[in-house]
Amino acid sequence: MEVTESPGDIYNISNSTQLSINCSRDSAVSRVVFPVLYTVLFILGLFLNSLAVWVFFQIPSKSNFIVYLKNIVVADVIMTLTFPFKILRDSKLGPSYLKVFVCQVSSVVFYFTMYISIIFFGLISIDRYQKTINPFDRAKPLNLVGVKLLSGAMWLVMFSISLPNMILTKKRHESRSFKCADLKTEFGLTWHEVVNYTCQIIFWGNLTIVTFCYILIAKELYKSYARTRSSNQKGRMTMKVNVFLVLVVFFICFVPFHFARVPYTMSQTTLFRCSLETALFHLKETTLWLSSLNSLLDPLIYFFLCSSFRASLFKTLNLSTLSRPSVGTAEQRHDTENTHLGDSNV
Repeated sequence: MEVTESPGDIYNISNSTQLSINCSRDSAVSRVVFPVLYTVLFILGLFLNSLAVWVFFQIPSKSNFIVYLKNIVVADVIMTLTFPFKILRDSKLGPSYLKVFVCQVSSVVFYFTMYISIIFFGLISIDRYQKTINPFDRAKPLNLVGVKLLSGAMWLVMFSISLPNMILTKKRHESRSFKCADLKTEFGLTWHEVVNYTCQIIFWGNLTIVTFCYILIAKELYKSYARTRSSNQKGRMTMKVNVFLVLVVFFICFVPFHFARVPYTMSQTTLFRCSLETALFHLKETTLWLSSLNSLLDPLIYFFLCSSFRASLFKTLNLSTLSRPSVGTAEQRHDTENTHLGDSNV
């Protein structure tokens, strides 16, 4: 199996090729297990994200939260459309030129959309914290214009740094077995390294933002519960699950990959035993699949945290009577109104 280097892999191309020449990664796990897992993601992700796009087209962008969610759903759709190319390449069912296309185009697009999602998770976390401390504030039209311009700028910047990874390439490699780095020009390798560091900064910066914001949110929720002295444990648990759903999805999908990438990158530039190098490769691929799982878990965020999305979804499915689920008791409604996070009325 050819290796598709991620934007976080900083490697020495000549050493990497020599170290891996006698260490094949072509196994049943690579050719069967991962393609099957990505096929499941593709089928479910395409359905859920297509439905999410349809629903979001019916919702006006009246809050920062909805603007950010719309950007994430676009990124998820694009990411999902890259899965078939990876499936065919990894299972060795596609033509030989597909390997080159995966290296030069679809893998670049995959990582481009992944880091777009990471950026907007950070922005959502900031927005959720602001909503916690000022629950009754409504987004002003001028602020919404700024948020839309910021969103467009994020896409433009990420596309601008990703595009050279597609075009700074050489002619097709002579060997049938090659790494994606073998297709890059000398300047292409240098640019790839620049992107490596940029993506590292993006992830660790947003990890810090997400963690810090949700620590502050947790403190605000604790103060809110202490003030109201509510005994509604079920309502509290529901609120906690809803509020911290963004944090849970972020840590499940993005954190494992970025931690697993460190030893994997070392295996590409340092002499490792073949068995260990293969194990690290499979670990990297497993955590990469978890990153891809983000495209399937994001619809949960849309449903549980955005009441406008939920109402529009039920209306689309002709279930309008359920579009605004009853919170239940007056006490639970009071808890929800105090936090304005478990069921964002946006």
